Amino acid sequence: MQIELFLESQVADRNASLNTLEAYNRDLHHFMKWLAKPLNDATKSDIEQYIQYLRTNEFKASTINRRISALKQFYLFLFNEEIITSNPCLHIKTAKSPAILPKVLISDEIAEFLDFLNNAKDPGHIRVKAILELLYASGLRISELIKLPVNCIVKGNQTPQPMILVKGKGNKERLVPLNETCIDALLAYLNVREIFVSTDKSSLFLFASRSKEGCLTRQRIGQLIKEAAIDFGLDPSVISPHVFRHSFATHLLQGGADLLTIQKLLGHSDIATTQIYTHVMPTSVYNLVQKHHPITKRNKKLEIIK
Repeated sequence: MQIELFLESQVADRNASLNTLEAYNRDLHHFMKWLAKPLNDATKSDIEQYIQYLRTNEFKASTINRRISALKQFYLFLFNEEIITSNPCLHIKTAKSPAILPKVLISDEIAEFLDFLNNAKDPGHIRVKAILELLYASGLRISELIKLPVNCIVKGNQTPQPMILVKGKGNKERLVPLNETCIDALLAYLNVREIFVSTDKSSLFLFASRSKEGCLTRQRIGQLIKEAAIDFGLDPSVISPHVFRHSFATHLLQGGADLLTIQKLLGHSDIATTQIYTHVMPTSVYNLVQKHHPITKRNKKLEIIK
């Protein structure tokens, strides 16, 4: 009952997304099962022992931190609502996460992979081509892509080029421009989209499906991408929807785009999240500085004078 009240408060107070609610619900029930006593009775020692249990069972640091975050939010809610008199998570610290650089494909690999699907005739392959082009052209999260409505492509006086209207985390909307290759792939898909529409619910989504959700699931899209990779001869373990998102951001940065622009396109609320992509900077930024910095240009003029 308390977990349900907490989840309701997250919707009302923080406009939490469905994915966030599902994660909180899953993590809190996992802790409740381990605790084997009422959640109200949990102590700081219980929380610390639970974290040690997670470490002993080799849970990833990111998973441990997510569960700590869920517990912190939950017990803060109980304390603020005066359901408990002391917060057992008050001085609990998160685990240190090792710095993990995002996996990316080089631009030539992606270009060759997408070219491989250019001659797709089967509606399923045409759909996969559209999904991959859209992921690479926009950097969408897979959770954003599967929920795109059929009318998400917009074009107006202020946006002469077609753009995708995306509803991201916290229901924040953003516009992401599309390149011509992506537009062509989407138009080809829209010509066969009706094949995948089976219910009124599925008719609402861009990537309609016969599933009960009415749209392709993230798991199914992952399967389709890996199947296409195998047909192409690419190791399926190195490719996923998230790899396309990381590649989108990395290749933009390598091309000279600034972090603030990439932050807006990715829908990051904090620039610190975007800064992980600076792992590509040593070569690309060096070349950028050498090409555009006024001191570099001045030195070149001096060399000519000499």
